Amino acid sequence: MELQQFPSSHEISVAIPAQEKPNKHLRIRHKSVQFEDPFTSEDDPRLICINDPRRTNDKYEFTGNEIRTSKYTVITFLPKNLFIQFHRLAYLYFLAIAALNQLPPLAVFGRTVSLFPLLFVLFVTAIKDGYEDWRRHRSDRKENNREALVMQSGEFRTKKWKSICAGEVVKIHSDEMIPCDIVLLGTSDTNGIAYIQTMNLDGESNLKTRYARQETTSMACEEGTFSGLIKCEQPNRNIYEFTATMEFNGQRIPLGQSNIILRGCQLKNTDWVIGVVVYAGQETKAMMNSTASPSKRSKLESYMNRETLWLSVFLFVMCAVVATGMGLWLKSHMHQLDTLPYYRRKFFTRGRDNGKDYKFYDIPMEIFFSFLSSVIIFQIMIPISLYITMELVRLGQSYFMIEDRRMYDSSSDSRFQCRSLNINEDLGQIRYVFSDKTGTLTENKMEFQRASVYGKDYGNPLNVISHSLCQTNTQEALGGQRSKLKSEMNVDPELVALLHRDLVEDERIAAHEFFLTLAACNTVIPMTSRFSSPGSANEVHEVEAIDYQGESPDEQALVTAASAYGYTLVERTTGHIVIDANGEKISRLDVLGLHEFDSVRKRMSVVIRFPNNSVKVLVKGADSSMLSILDIKSDSRFVNSLAAKIRHATENHLSNYSSQGLRTLVIASRDLNDAQFREWQEKYEEASTSITERSAKLRQAAALVECNLNLLGATAIEDKLQDGVPEAIEALRQAGMKVWVLTGDKQETAISIGLSCRLLTQSMNQIIINGTSEDECRRLLIDAKAKYGIKSADSRNGIMKLKTSSACEFLNIPKSRMLTSLIPDNGPQNLNYAGAATDISEFCGEKGLGLIDNSLALIIDGNSLVYILEKDLESELFDLATSCAVVLCCRVAPLQKAGIVDLIKSGTNDMTLAIGDGANDVSMIQMADVGVGISGQEGRQAVMASDFAMGQFRFLKRLLLVHGHWNYQRVGYLVLYNFYRNAVFVLMLFWYILYTAFSATSALTDWSSVFYSVIYTSVPTIVVGILDKDLGHKTLLHYPKLYEAGHRQESYNMKLFWITMLDTLWQSLVLFYVPFFIYRNSSVDIWSMGSLWTIAVVVLVNAHLAMDIQRWVLISHVAVWGSILITFMCMVIIDSIPLFPNFWTIYNLATTITYWLSILLITILALLPRFLYKVIHQIYWPSDIQIAREAEILRKLPKQLGLTPDDDVS
Repeated sequence: MELQQFPSSHEISVAIPAQEKPNKHLRIRHKSVQFEDPFTSEDDPRLICINDPRRTNDKYEFTGNEIRTSKYTVITFLPKNLFIQFHRLAYLYFLAIAALNQLPPLAVFGRTVSLFPLLFVLFVTAIKDGYEDWRRHRSDRKENNREALVMQSGEFRTKKWKSICAGEVVKIHSDEMIPCDIVLLGTSDTNGIAYIQTMNLDGESNLKTRYARQETTSMACEEGTFSGLIKCEQPNRNIYEFTATMEFNGQRIPLGQSNIILRGCQLKNTDWVIGVVVYAGQETKAMMNSTASPSKRSKLESYMNRETLWLSVFLFVMCAVVATGMGLWLKSHMHQLDTLPYYRRKFFTRGRDNGKDYKFYDIPMEIFFSFLSSVIIFQIMIPISLYITMELVRLGQSYFMIEDRRMYDSSSDSRFQCRSLNINEDLGQIRYVFSDKTGTLTENKMEFQRASVYGKDYGNPLNVISHSLCQTNTQEALGGQRSKLKSEMNVDPELVALLHRDLVEDERIAAHEFFLTLAACNTVIPMTSRFSSPGSANEVHEVEAIDYQGESPDEQALVTAASAYGYTLVERTTGHIVIDANGEKISRLDVLGLHEFDSVRKRMSVVIRFPNNSVKVLVKGADSSMLSILDIKSDSRFVNSLAAKIRHATENHLSNYSSQGLRTLVIASRDLNDAQFREWQEKYEEASTSITERSAKLRQAAALVECNLNLLGATAIEDKLQDGVPEAIEALRQAGMKVWVLTGDKQETAISIGLSCRLLTQSMNQIIINGTSEDECRRLLIDAKAKYGIKSADSRNGIMKLKTSSACEFLNIPKSRMLTSLIPDNGPQNLNYAGAATDISEFCGEKGLGLIDNSLALIIDGNSLVYILEKDLESELFDLATSCAVVLCCRVAPLQKAGIVDLIKSGTNDMTLAIGDGANDVSMIQMADVGVGISGQEGRQAVMASDFAMGQFRFLKRLLLVHGHWNYQRVGYLVLYNFYRNAVFVLMLFWYILYTAFSATSALTDWSSVFYSVIYTSVPTIVVGILDKDLGHKTLLHYPKLYEAGHRQESYNMKLFWITMLDTLWQSLVLFYVPFFIYRNSSVDIWSMGSLWTIAVVVLVNAHLAMDIQRWVLISHVAVWGSILITFMCMVIIDSIPLFPNFWTIYNLATTITYWLSILLITILALLPRFLYKVIHQIYWPSDIQIAREAEILRKLPKQLGLTPDDDVS
């Protein structure tokens, strides 16, 4: 079963150093960001008896292997689904309304009719949720009923996955899926190697290796004799670590991550493996990582709730007016109640009820009941239909984003993904973009470029030739076989010549050990395949092609480079490696121990025994961690020593490489004598078999040999920028967004990449914060603020209000300038108008306002952030960072990335977006308002945790500038229109009640009231919310500054809300009083008036919508005009039912000319003020969007856009 199919997302991160914990003042991090300690004490391991499941689970504490990803069962579906749905307070409000309507004194509508809107919404949502859960059930059944071979009664027999238990021994064949987490006991390979693909787990396509311990391979050969005891950690979510020991034949064997295969992986290039189940079902690491991502809520929706509160106040006021008016009317007509309409206390009929009394509850109770009845009548003032409308509109918008062929990445065959439907409109209001570098801005496809060996630089582009060494065959020692790499690369001929000298000179020995380290110090596995290759004299040679598979692109690039220079890794097992050095196969090198790379040490080392029994430790790592552990002779105090000169030259080379944007590693080695080796071996074996704190103990063991190293050189790998990254960043910055890069790379590399992707410019003043203590960080921050005149956030609060208001309003700049600057004769590349930063600075200067200084760039490292985020320096960093145009954070840990995002979220009201491609970006992606995952080389962890996913960074430009702008404009209008549509209907009923002695009566039928927002007017709203466009995509991409309309909240703000409410008040007055005065002296009854009002209000709100539609397509016409037609048809049907009091009224009215003229007059008078306001405003105070739209329609935009008035840009 693929984890991608789970209904929830992975939340996987990496281990973080203890000192890098989040500031207690920041928001609480999601628990998924950090992995829990799997052990609480030495005596709390999980005990697995191999091939003895009964004894293993004798206390029935372990779960079976059956999984369940569904939410509901047949029994729990109804109560649980209703419970979840009623978390929306609006649903509780309408439930209360429906309950009130069931009481006899308050039965304004029919009891069944009053339940219809709520039941309809609940039913539709329940159907959607039920269908999704049915798909989960179907997937679960398919998964649980798969079969695997399990050891039973001394032989392997098929057994369903759901019946497998912890402790059982399973056998998996090639290309089969792993049913549960198993520890390898043996494989078909004599060396115990198994190859797996973890794509279903983390999305990585590279094959990974797992090993069976040599001590247990005998069990696999002697089937049926499996025995032993495994002590492992309790189930946890960390897929990158596993700590356990095995007791077998009196031995205590350490087990680690390389010895376990997780559920969801697939066996590849291995005939079979045998393993014992340690975790099953819900306790597997894959299932424990399928928890839900934190839910995010749209910013516009939170504003909508604010306006909903205002509508609730209006509702309360109207109900209070009706109740008070009724009380006063009752008091003044107490003695006339038997003769006046609406409040007769006796029946006047000819039936058996003649003369009987109504239930009259006295004036106080009647006032109370009148208030509740008014709430029922005016209930749609709070639009329940808005919620389901917004869900449908977001679904439609997501469909068009997914189907946008311009956001399809052909290289990875990945389409755009919408993983969250709640925040589409937030894409149109992003102010801060936080981006990872490696794999996000760059391709994460590493190419070996430069090398510093023994203090000399190699690989200069002027010296490199198109080399055929990786293509030419190198003679192998066995059988005259030949091998060659599948990949090709250029080499430096001078370095090649050095490597072919005799192995006697110090420089030659250093070069030898340098490339030996590149070939040996890694976890890369060589994959070989044979094919025939024609040679000279028509000879055909058997060629062995080598393809390296590794978990890290960096390691693959280094091993490939070593092979290209003649040091080819040809074989790797758990205990040894074989390297072909310039065609002469070195005898087997015993791997005595491997210290893998971790975020604390930032280096990797391998201890090797050579054929002559000498022992060396080969080390590679980041310069920040390697230079401090070199031999003391290389220290600067020994200026004249050769080691010091080599180190000085290497450091200069490292600085040069980093300035070119290359990723660097330092290579070193050390000879170990017997005493040093025995000391390390004892410590290493103790740490490897430790149940608790194994990682810390292994680091201590590594420290014994990772010291006093001999510097061999350094490597430089290029990670090229993705296509379109500079253009995308430039467009985002023009659109008013601040792009911050948060990377784990060193500072020089990040600065170089920043320059190449146009994030940094040479003219910028760089503020560099590299503090080693709290006091130093404080001093650097304060000095930077003082030097550039940066004020604190408190003193800038008034100025920050500019973010939510139009700059042209603040400066009162005439819009005529905007029009002339928008469409110059020579065809512009940028919009320079009053709302843009360029014109603001022209009039009063940004620094004078205390806004962003475009000449400042802040560069800060992770070590400084440790002190800043954990101490009381956050406010200083916030002031400085928000005043800079660019921020680069280097050497940052995953939680520091989340801390930076949280700092901006907590300190501003701006929308944040985080984009990344790796597991170390998950916490940042989940912390930001909008998280975007890149389907890159580092797996799918970021994609699984994201709200949106794409194949390339460049698509972010289109996602925000085009779809983000459209979605925000559409949803903003959708919300305002829904408020207007329901409010005008309610106010019409309110005016009517004022003329019926404040009685809770209605001229409209119950069904007309219900159908109004559900059927009569809902479809046009949905269609416009999905398809309407104010501008074409080419215009939006060509003029990124148009995106700032979202920053100024032009489509939805409090001012627009009040203007809409005033317009609604006028339209409701026209809607009620025009028919009232026209038919005042006629014999038309109240139900005929109700039919007229129903048709009139539907025509009015649809005409109102038609006036605002900016892009008409066929379906828009069908929806708007078809809605009016359907309303009329429904009215005809309802009025044709004899049981209803309005029977036949529409037939009488529709035959008169007065009826149709009334509807026409209502529409014209109601919309006239709105029409005049729009005309005057667009002529004298046009917005940027209106100017660009006018230019687009009149074809005044640059010819290179190639726009036509009917340009369809879906």
